[in-house]
Amino acid sequence: MRIVTRPDAMRELALRARRSGETIGFVPTMGALHDGHAALFARARGESRRLAVSVFVNPLQFGPTEDFERYPRNDLNDARVCRGEGVDWLYMPTPDQVYPQGFTTRVTPGPMGDTYEGALRPGHFVGVLTVVLKLLETMRPHTLYLGQKDAQQAALVGRMIRDLDLPVHLTVSPTVRERDGVAYSSRNAYLTSEERLRARGLPRALRAARQKARQGATVRSILAEATRTLKRESKPDKIDYLAVVDPRTFEPIHRLDSRGLLIAAVRIGRTRLLDNMSLSAPRS
Repeated sequence: MRIVTRPDAMRELALRARRSGETIGFVPTMGALHDGHAALFARARGESRRLAVSVFVNPLQFGPTEDFERYPRNDLNDARVCRGEGVDWLYMPTPDQVYPQGFTTRVTPGPMGDTYEGALRPGHFVGVLTVVLKLLETMRPHTLYLGQKDAQQAALVGRMIRDLDLPVHLTVSPTVRERDGVAYSSRNAYLTSEERLRARGLPRALRAARQKARQGATVRSILAEATRTLKRESKPDKIDYLAVVDPRTFEPIHRLDSRGLLIAAVRIGRTRLLDNMSLSAPRS
């Protein structure tokens, strides 16, 4: 495995591989790697000749009161994980290399970026799309791999790729969960043992809502079931949102005619958990 820190060196590696006819699969991360990342690495490894991974805690996507300074970081462990997963190139730039002095350009996500996560974290998706675009230009991958857990982020990246005619294919892989059903997340490390027990209520609420959808319930009933289960099982300190949306546009769905996406963001203690689950109307 080769560890690269300079954008120009990373770009040259990628261009050389492309000239040799090698395909590149790319997984962007903010480090604190876990089994959810490993599943993305394995899929990219199986579908591409070269596997590239970035570890970069992007300051542009954190608000002034968010957890940028305390976000979990362990570069040595991340490198060990990447080496064990067969990563070819591990790209670990510094903020000054990604955003050199005088950098002012931003990618605006449009209306979909102003809802849900975008509404609660103003500027977050501007930072996400800006860094993803920069990373794609540096890594030059054939395929970009993202996880379904951050569904709105993945949808916005897909929209950016289409709108800007970027020469890359996006693959979104299913959410990977721990044994108790909680979606893998680097922020799970913030949970105390008591909070971790409460966190299990979030996937249970999503599963209860999915079962309700399969029975032909209305969207209102689906959300009511999810809310009841969530409050009973998790006792969340706050529910930021719980909604059924179109998975492509993230506009609210008021009637589940075919497929929808139940999205949730809750706060347990000081930790904010995101999750989602696909919903299907019963077959005729």
